[in-house]
Amino acid sequence: MRVLLVEDEKTLARALQRGLNAEGLLTDVEHDGQSGLASALSTTYDVVVLDIMLPGLNGYDVCKRMREANVWTPVLMLSAKDGDYDQVDAFDLGADDYMVKPFSFAVLVARLRSLIRRGVVERPPVLTAGDLHLDPSTRAVGRGEVELSLTPREFGLLHFLMRHKGLVVSKLDILQAVWDVHHDGADNLVEVYIRYLRRKVDVPFGRSAIQTVRGSGYRLASDGG
Repeated sequence: MRVLLVEDEKTLARALQRGLNAEGLLTDVEHDGQSGLASALSTTYDVVVLDIMLPGLNGYDVCKRMREANVWTPVLMLSAKDGDYDQVDAFDLGADDYMVKPFSFAVLVARLRSLIRRGVVERPPVLTAGDLHLDPSTRAVGRGEVELSLTPREFGLLHFLMRHKGLVVSKLDILQAVWDVHHDGADNLVEVYIRYLRRKVDVPFGRSAIQTVRGSGYRLASDGG
């Protein structure tokens, strides 16, 4: 398994490279956005670990240009920025996961292995499930011709579910992707937002796209319910 690490903090990059290599993840390192993008476009990797604050091109631009070039290698973004909108921007530009510095190396490895298991999944500009559609770039969501108004958190949750439509995702998967791995809020937070989302995308249309899989998590029906 091969990893591209794009990180300008050279001490951190060396430490991560040693650790990842020891875990059996052969790791190439670049220290700026232009070199990182060139490597991501020219070499096949199983996953890319991408810092956001890079010289040259920042991580957002690297990820965006990868997706514009139809390179769908899973991307995990690293950043000291922990704001909700920083993470939403990363996901909107095509990132698959997001971790805030400082982070646990063990958790990083676990999340990289999870991304590698999922493999490369091509993501069209507009996500659809039946007549349910979501455009990450414009943040437009609708059912057929009806536009839907979602809060930023509801949008992030629906975006995550639609990126994994037809698949069961756990509450932990949702918390890590839509909130963050260190979230320590109420245990029922996911259920609360699933309920909010159903009231907007399912109930008014007599649909049941967002399905509960008992003991496992949730699934968004591929046909939109």
